[in-house]
Amino acid sequence: MSSFDSRQQAASSSSDILRAADFSTSGTTSSSPEHAPTANDLLMAAYDPAKLHPLAGLGDKLDYLLLDDDKTNDLPGAGTAIPSRGWSDDLCYGTGTMYLSGLALGGLWGLREGARRPLAVSNTRLRINSVLNSVTRRGTFIGNSAGVMALVYNAINSSIDAARGKHDTLGSMTAGAVTGALFKSTAGVKPMIVAATVVSGMAGVWSVVKKSV
Repeated sequence: MSSFDSRQQAASSSSDILRAADFSTSGTTSSSPEHAPTANDLLMAAYDPAKLHPLAGLGDKLDYLLLDDDKTNDLPGAGTAIPSRGWSDDLCYGTGTMYLSGLALGGLWGLREGARRPLAVSNTRLRINSVLNSVTRRGTFIGNSAGVMALVYNAINSSIDAARGKHDTLGSMTAGAVTGALFKSTAGVKPMIVAATVVSGMAGVWSVVKKSV
């Protein structure tokens, strides 16, 4: 017998076995696609998706975003018109507020400077380019400087309050004087004194305004 005949006989015997096999599933009432089990049916039998989410079933119990009175800063004199939970709030809010204010002020300065700058050729496109260059240069400079000063001021002011055990205008003015002196420490003694006086005065005014409002 040739090898071709043996392969043909093996193939025919395999076909006979497949025809005689029974692939029906026992216990099924219907073989229609509508009643076929799905992956969702298998997973839902073992897992509850509502319990898998970390916030499932909490409802309105997420009160960590609420600023309650008993969570605010309890230092004497810290109760002002602007509630705060401590030095972290002052550091974040003060730095962000001063940065955005400096960015807006510098942008207005750059807008005025770019609009009034003389150009060799009177062209609308060149004027817009001049305004944009001035706004981006002045805005980022003032915003970054104000943000750094606010960061240093709030850190020093919180340290002074923690050391003295209270928050008052004197501590704020001291923190402002130190901040101004550090900011102009590379420009000489006279600029340091001027900056310390200006920032200390601004800090004193801000402290009085917060308490009086």
